[in-house]
Formats: sequence, structure tokens, C-alpha cells
Amino acid sequence: MQNEELTLSVLRNIDTLKTQKSLANELGLSIGKVNYVLKALIEKGFIKAENFFANKNKNQYKYLLTEHGLKEKINLTEKFIQRKKKEYDELIFELEMMKSEGQA
Repeated sequence: MQNEELTLSVLRNIDTLKTQKSLANELGLSIGKVNYVLKALIEKGFIKAENFFANKNKNQYKYLLTEHGLKEKINLTEKFIQRKKKEYDELIFELEMMKSEGQA
């Protein structure tokens, strides 16, 4: 998974994130990798982590998307859509070429 796609995947799932383990399972990554990415996104100011003070498990955090993180999420989503549109156009072109070669 590319770095931008990984970042986008985490930012897209941050609101529903229950645990790092559940995110790791969903994305097919190790918990260590998810932890590393979350820390990097916190350092960049894309997300912030808050403790659940009322929770018995003081190691549990709620991750929140910041305004800067929302802008980055929008930017990465636009780039992702552009990349996928280009791939789609290339596939349509290949398909049309195969069809025209098959008729010749």
C-alpha cells in the first residue's frame, strides 16, 4: 500500500476507530505499523489523540481528525480519484483496442 493510500485509509477510518488492532485487521497491517502511522499523523497535526479519563483502561485513546487533517483527507481523496479515473480511462482504451483487434 502506498504511503498516500495508507494515510488516506487511516484518515477515512479515524472516526470509527475502536482500537488499533481493529484498524490493523481492517487494513491488513500489523498493529506496530498502525501505531507508527497514527503517531506520524499526530506529529503532522492531522489527528489528535485524547484519553478516555472515565475509562478503566487508561491506555485507550479516541482519535480525532483535526481541521488540517480534514484538508489533507480531501486533498488525498481528490488525488486518489484522479489516479483511479486515469486507470479507468486506460482500461477502457485497452478494452476498445482488444475489441477492434478482435474484429479485424
